[in-house]
Amino acid sequence: MSTDNEELDIDVEPDTADEQETESPPETAKTNLSKRRTIDNMLEERRLQKQLADYDFDL
Repeated sequence: MSTDNEELDIDVEPDTADEQETESPPETAKTNLSKRRTIDNMLEERRLQKQLADYDFDL
């Protein structure tokens, strides 16, 4: 273990490329979630219509 007090040079520079990458995924994720919900709703509607068509109304 060293007892000397050494100054460490730490390079902390904001990288603009990283900022752009972090901003893009939330928009993409939001769009993908919206598309997924739309598809789920369409599939649910189709399933319900099929159940309704298969239902025997002559009980």
